[in-house]
Amino acid sequence: MSDTSPANDDRAAAIARWLAAAEADADERGLPELKPLLQGLAASTTALRAADWNDDADQVPTASSREADRS
Repeated sequence: MSDTSPANDDRAAAIARWLAAAEADADERGLPELKPLLQGLAASTTALRAADWNDDADQVPTASSREADRS
């Protein structure tokens, strides 16, 4: 299930901007071999930010939620 909320759109756009800037920098430095690594990092970052454990990252865990996680 994919989340298309505005926050996720903003994150995806930020990653895309970062990737474009990093690839341009690699080209300017004459390091085109870095581009596949940068693309992999961008894809991994996107996947990690989309993971469901991020949904409740701002929530303070309670004793009952910690107990449920242990079972």
